Amino acid sequence: MAEVATARRSRITPEREAELYEAVLELLREVGYDALTMDAVAARTKSSKATLYRQWGGKAELVAKAVRQNKPGGFGNIDTGSLRGDLHALTMHSDDCQMEQNSALMRGLAMAIHGNPDLLTAFKEHLIEPEMAEFRRVLERAIARGEVHADNPALNYVMHMMIGGFAARSLIDEQPPTQAFLLSYIDAVVLPALGVSAG
Repeated sequence: MAEVATARRSRITPEREAELYEAVLELLREVGYDALTMDAVAARTKSSKATLYRQWGGKAELVAKAVRQNKPGGFGNIDTGSLRGDLHALTMHSDDCQMEQNSALMRGLAMAIHGNPDLLTAFKEHLIEPEMAEFRRVLERAIARGEVHADNPALNYVMHMMIGGFAARSLIDEQPPTQAFLLSYIDAVVLPALGVSAG
């Protein structure tokens, strides 16, 4: 049964999959999660609704995977030789324009998640858990290098700090997050909490 499902899912080429994800993100920015329908995605991408359901199962999984595809991946493989270098390299993956778009998108999705348990489940599976696993690898290397003590209580909150800085920028300062802001935030807040010098 699993082999049949895999065969069905493999019919879409990576290029076509990327096109579909981009179309989903465009629709999300235009109408938001609640108003986005599989009919609209099918029309925008010239796909059949049956294909979309066969490939992704439903709207929540499709949206979560589209957002995951849109984010710079593989930061667990970043290894600059220092935690500061790794966190700065992670931040530099997205330019200011991409950050502004992603910030607006994530604000809208954060609201939608509260009323859609299936979206929360899909986000945890396809976005949050994979990113946390990658992030843990970055922190584990910092511990192995002796930069951070393994018993530092702030280790449990690094992801919270990073997301908080990104999200709070527009809420508090009424400005989109930028590379310059996030780099200074890492040096002023995240690294000191971990006992790491920003120098």
